[in-house]
Amino acid sequence: MSIEAVNCVLLADRHHGLSEGLRGLLETTFDTVVMVADVESLLATAARLGPQAVVVDLSIARQSDLRWLRSLRQSRPDLTLIVLSVHDEASVRQAAMEAGADGFVLKRAVATELLPAMDAALERKRELLAGAGRRPGGQGSPSEKEGS
Repeated sequence: MSIEAVNCVLLADRHHGLSEGLRGLLETTFDTVVMVADVESLLATAARLGPQAVVVDLSIARQSDLRWLRSLRQSRPDLTLIVLSVHDEASVRQAAMEAGADGFVLKRAVATELLPAMDAALERKRELLAGAGRRPGGQGSPSEKEGS
């Protein structure tokens, strides 16, 4: 399954050069890519625009606190949320995932791993939504999934 059905992504990164490159990559798959450069704009635009997905640089906030990520997840539980980072430590990945990220991609691997990570996260969301409508005992069939 591909992410072609998703038509809007919000890209949040304060590094303009990287954002432009990411925008070009995301435009190969998404109809609309909206870019923001700070946490306040990220939260406001996500609430106003209602994108299907957000790709956000973990360092968009100047502090190491991830309250902004938790807030985004709480306000939009249906959102596919991919975090980018230069930090390769397992603790950083774990903290991002615990704060609500659906996926974590190292910036050095973004060219090869971003779209597959988004595809996997979107597929998990589809499976969860389809599973929510199934009868107890797993009697729903895979063909009942929306978007299949």
